[in-house]
Amino acid sequence: MNNDTMNNGSIGERLRKAREFLELKQEEAAEAVGVSRSALSLIENGRRKVDSEELARFAKVYGQSVDALAGTSPLPPLPESVKALARAATELSDSDRNELLRFAEFLQARGPKAGGHG
Repeated sequence: MNNDTMNNGSIGERLRKAREFLELKQEEAAEAVGVSRSALSLIENGRRKVDSEELARFAKVYGQSVDALAGTSPLPPLPESVKALARAATELSDSDRNELLRFAEFLQARGPKAGGHG
């Protein structure tokens, strides 16, 4: 396997993980980025290169930097509060975790409050 193939695979893997983290189906992500679902599948499997314009669109859709998706800079670390929330959520029942997720989605949809205080 040459370096191009290895690099394409790692970019594809990061793109797949970002898509899955957002719980997007390939069809949804492909439409948002402006590529076919089959092209997205090839990209995620490292069998098709991503051009710079596509990578920029992926970054915008996935809410990450081009550098992070390309692997030229590390992803920013999770805030301690997010880590603590994840640890606490593991102690909850499935039903309570689903309720917590619904509440988080409600807060996201509401948008940030003035002053940044919860």
